[in-house]
Amino acid sequence: MKRFLKSSFIMFLISALTCIGLTQSAQAVMIGTGEAGATAPSGRAHISALLERPDVQAQLENLGISKTDAQARVAALSDAEVAAVDNKIGSLPAGGDGIIGALVLIFVILLITDILGFTKVFPFTHPIQR
Repeated sequence: MKRFLKSSFIMFLISALTCIGLTQSAQAVMIGTGEAGATAPSGRAHISALLERPDVQAQLENLGISKTDAQARVAALSDAEVAAVDNKIGSLPAGGDGIIGALVLIFVILLITDILGFTKVFPFTHPIQR
């Protein structure tokens, strides 16, 4: 029974990971320079649009800055300062740096292999088959 569970779990993981890899796709289309410039918001408009997001507003409130104060500060920036802030925002990673996600993935893989009895990394796990 334990061997059946172990082999079934392995087959499930293989099929799930295969399906995940097959469902992701991307499409790319060439666009002209004029279209690219027209779709990208200007620096000040981009920063103002970011200030409208609820998560940004909540963080500003936590820091003691009201929405109107933040908008007034953006309006008072010079063009060079707006460009610098917009470039900084554009260069930041969208979902973090990815290190935490990679560490969690490695932890889960090692945990699963410990439970299946392939490795013995964590002392708190008990393998399915001994």
